[in-house]
Amino acid sequence: MTTAFDVDKNTLIEKLAEELKKNSNIKPPEWAAWVKTGVHKERPPVKQDWWYARAAAVLARINMMGPVGVSKLRTKYGGKKRRGHKPPHFRKGSGNIIRKVLQQLEKAGLIRQTDTKGRKGRVITPAGRSLLDKTATTLYGRVAAKKPEPRAEPAKAEQPKPEHKEQKKPKRGEKIEVTEKISDETLKKAEEIASKAAKKE
Repeated sequence: MTTAFDVDKNTLIEKLAEELKKNSNIKPPEWAAWVKTGVHKERPPVKQDWWYARAAAVLARINMMGPVGVSKLRTKYGGKKRRGHKPPHFRKGSGNIIRKVLQQLEKAGLIRQTDTKGRKGRVITPAGRSLLDKTATTLYGRVAAKKPEPRAEPAKAEQPKPEHKEQKKPKRGEKIEVTEKISDETLKKAEEIASKAAKKE
């Protein structure tokens, strides 16, 4: 079965945000139009429906890390704050945004609070996991349908291999037959060298 771990995370969050828009319990508050997502940001988000994308990302993160609380999620959605000529420092993300998103997801029945073995936080519910898996299944089916078939490579014409004659090594005392033609100048030089050697002897 296809799960949320089998598809691309960014594509899953985009598709999940569209599904969360249909839920009446999840909607951005009035101040979401001009608020920043953390002190490390210089401006508010550019996208108008960023609230649903953040809710989808938080839901996917709880599915992966749960049980998880506000503090860990603030660290997850934090970043480096620029300080001019001084080195940047890490700052956590907005706790109010994450807290409101968690409350809305809990109201929608996609997550719930738990306290198991001393670990407090939110965990995903069966309804939330079902929503994630169904969204992943639709994405996985689209990717499989768009996957192009492998191209058939053209058959290469077999070229005849050049005949390779094995050259036998001559034995000691065996005369070597020279098949290549030797120029006249080379023969004259060889004769002169042989005659000089004979005179010296």
